[in-house]
Amino acid sequence: MAMFPALMNDTMFSDLFDDPFFAGWRDAADEGRQLAAAQSGSLMNTDVRETDHGYEVAMDMPGFNKDDINVELKDGYLTVSAHRNDSKEDKDKEGKWLRRERYAGTCSRTFYVGDDMKESDIHASYKDGTLHLQMPKQEAKSQVEQAHRIAIEG
Repeated sequence: MAMFPALMNDTMFSDLFDDPFFAGWRDAADEGRQLAAAQSGSLMNTDVRETDHGYEVAMDMPGFNKDDINVELKDGYLTVSAHRNDSKEDKDKEGKWLRRERYAGTCSRTFYVGDDMKESDIHASYKDGTLHLQMPKQEAKSQVEQAHRIAIEG
């Protein structure tokens, strides 16, 4: 066990838990974080392209069904969320699972698209694990006149 905390580790006192007494607890926590990081790295990666007519968004959502995905517009914010359940059984009809790395849970991304955007303006499609969204450009609102400094006499 180290006497000083390691630099660039997840917490200042991580080395305290390197003691053999904490071995099972530490290994389980690290495995969970590593698996979550690996899974989230490939979920919902997003590309946004500006075209002459509007914006095109392509969002990677591998392994989700169309029915698992929800796109919602509220107060100028577009939220894309997805949920997938996972069977907690250790065994299926073909045998026992030794390791499962499929993502199960909920993920979401939110983008500000403007207060004037309407649900009918946004078109969505899902093909080959990628969600495609098309939305028009909003017309620029006139700028509010900048404040002018008023001189104080006296």
